[in-house]
Amino acid sequence: MKTSYKKEFRAEAVRLAITGDKSISKTARDLGIKETTLYNWVAKARQSKIPYREEDEVRSAAEVIDELKQLRKENTRLKEEREILKKAAVFFAKEEQKR
Repeated sequence: MKTSYKKEFRAEAVRLAITGDKSISKTARDLGIKETTLYNWVAKARQSKIPYREEDEVRSAAEVIDELKQLRKENTRLKEEREILKKAAVFFAKEEQKR
């Protein structure tokens, strides 16, 4: 028996699968749908042009995914740099107290 899902549900499921921290399989299980169904929706979305945000131009899901990966990588680097700067600030504060 084929289950019919509303367009809004499919779009939100694809958005969660693409931008979420969970795997597509886990996202499908959480949403109560078959993994293959969500994989098919994601594949279809990646092939088509989709509006990512209203203020953005229409971009393919692949472009959005690439940007998300780049931003996550940059975010990780910035967090590491922030931790280094925190440690340096503590070190220099201790050095200043010794004077």
